[in-house]
Amino acid sequence: MNINDEVRPGGNRYVSGVNVIKDLTNYLEPFKKVAVVTGEISYQVFKDYYKKELPFSVYRYDGSASYENAQEIADQIGKADVIVGIGGGRVCDTAKLTAEVLDCDVILVPTLISNCAPFTPITAVYYPNRTFRCMGFQTRAPYLTLVDWQFLLATPEEYFVAGIGDTLAKWYEIEGITRRLNKDDKTAYTRLGIACAKEIATILFEDSQKAIDSLNQQSITPEFARVTDTIIALAGETGGFAVSYGRSAGAHAVHDGLSYLEETHSALHGNKVAYGILVQLAYTNDFDEIDKIYPFYKQIGLPTKLAQMNVADTSKEGLSLVVQKAAAEDDTFPMIDPEVTEEQIFAAIQAVEAL
Repeated sequence: MNINDEVRPGGNRYVSGVNVIKDLTNYLEPFKKVAVVTGEISYQVFKDYYKKELPFSVYRYDGSASYENAQEIADQIGKADVIVGIGGGRVCDTAKLTAEVLDCDVILVPTLISNCAPFTPITAVYYPNRTFRCMGFQTRAPYLTLVDWQFLLATPEEYFVAGIGDTLAKWYEIEGITRRLNKDDKTAYTRLGIACAKEIATILFEDSQKAIDSLNQQSITPEFARVTDTIIALAGETGGFAVSYGRSAGAHAVHDGLSYLEETHSALHGNKVAYGILVQLAYTNDFDEIDKIYPFYKQIGLPTKLAQMNVADTSKEGLSLVVQKAAAEDDTFPMIDPEVTEEQIFAAIQAVEAL
């Protein structure tokens, strides 16, 4: 049995709309012992909108999304029927990891529109020092994901843009992986994952600017709702449908490598992934595609240079940790090319920096 090879379509229940958070306590009625996992800022933002304290014990994560912190929180909780994770991607991943330790359900309430962590039974696990560790796979999918469009208008623009970048990778990574497969290698679910990823790209290219405008104007529009559900749910569906073909490849491997540079720790996950898209496309010599998406990056504010993520030293020595991790056999760039080398990834980065 290998859970990584199983179709995991997403959460058990997905609810999106206006003011759906107000129904949270109703969704919690089946559970006797509830524990909340959140962050300092996340929980304050939630309380400001919810207008009252939740009548449950509240536990704060340490910002790492690590196995170690999840175990610490689980030890503090002792026993629970459900964990409620309230926060951004790392909070949601910590809540999922904690629920896995306690063998209980998890309900996720995102406070940011930045990634698909609130919906998937998959986590990005880091070491306590915030360098990337591995992808984790939970045995249970989230019991419920509550996506409140009105509440999520509080998302800072930079997080929303980073979420768009992270989600755009779904198309470029699955296309990069499956382009070398013949028709018979593509199962029904693989084909569904490819179609889902293609629709994700279509929505993002068509609706992102209007969605960002809606965020800035604090108004809910069809474009804002579509992009929100695309970032949180459709991105997770792609990885669930297409299994390993639809999860991570070159773009996320570059992110993983960049996480080993301390100066990038303040750069958002989605920004590092978006830069990784450019590196992957340079690696596969798809410069025509880079030319097509470069204006989109510039328009909405995605990074096109390492300097935008605080990386000043782009020499081979300065990026040695990045390319070592990105090219590692246990990372995901080999999904694009099993023969990938550190030198080739470094050359691709240099090509992007020279654009």
